[in-house]
Amino acid sequence: MTGQEREHTTTGVPPWKSPVALSVALHLLIAGVALASWSWSSPVHEPPPSSISARLITQQKPEPSPITEPVDQPDQEKERKELEKQRQAEAQKRQKEEEARKAEDQKKREEAKRKAEEQERKREQAKAEELKEKKAREAEEAARQKAEAEAKERERRKAEAEAEKKRQQEAKRKAEEEKRRQEEQRKREEAERKKQEEQARKEAERKRMEAERRLQEQQLEAQAEQARKARADEELRRERAAAAKARESQMLSESQKYQALIRERLSQAWYPPSSATEDMTARLQITLLPTGELASVKLVASSGNTAFDNSALSAVRSLNRYPVPSERDTFETYFRQFTIEFNPRRLR
Repeated sequence: MTGQEREHTTTGVPPWKSPVALSVALHLLIAGVALASWSWSSPVHEPPPSSISARLITQQKPEPSPITEPVDQPDQEKERKELEKQRQAEAQKRQKEEEARKAEDQKKREEAKRKAEEQERKREQAKAEELKEKKAREAEEAARQKAEAEAKERERRKAEAEAEKKRQQEAKRKAEEEKRRQEEQRKREEAERKKQEEQARKEAERKRMEAERRLQEQQLEAQAEQARKARADEELRRERAAAAKARESQMLSESQKYQALIRERLSQAWYPPSSATEDMTARLQITLLPTGELASVKLVASSGNTAFDNSALSAVRSLNRYPVPSERDTFETYFRQFTIEFNPRRLR
């Protein structure tokens, strides 16, 4: 109730017109109408008036009728029918009155219900208006809060932008200072580098001149050494040439000795055919092993006479071992492979 009174005070509505008071009054009105309709509608369950009329007639004791003269039977029947007709008319009248009363009661109930519904509608409308006003106030408050929040957000963003601007300016200043410092450092390093390069150039020039001097000395020494070596090589070459010549002379002398022995052996083993003439010559290529054994023999130039050629081949193959020098160089030079000519007058 306190909250509602405070709410009414804020809206300017009198207390007796508040939704709570209207709701209580409407509920009391609905309860009264319901009780009245229940009391009015209870006779609806009574039996029809015609039945009530019939029971009342049978339950009452008949009053003694005055002594009259007997009438005719048709008149009594007519009177009874008239009386019954009147009773039915009265019963119908009472029924119509009862139906009219019920219709009036129903109309009153419907009117009370309509009024109650109208009151409820007005109350709901008042509540809706109040809720609408409350929502409007809440929307206004929300808009105000939103505006305040947006203003605060703008202020915050502005402050952040200013802070960011200051930070960027400070960063730019530091970057410029760092750039200047690096430029100065670069200049110092460049000067130091040039100084070191100049010193290195001078040192390199000194070393180059020293190296050239040493190279010249070395070249002179090398030339002298080459001259000495050339003289020594020439002397050695001459000595080797003399030795080779002596060796060759010795090998030639020794080869001639063994060649003569081979020709002598082949002459002893060769038997030319009777058809041989002094103009026939057969040339054979002989290959020997270091042991003096025959490796192969090949006819390289025919005499034109098969019997003559075969006799020469047979003579070469007939020797089991050829006389060869034990010196390997002499053997490889003169006796590994050589040619020999067969002629009736000579072997060469």
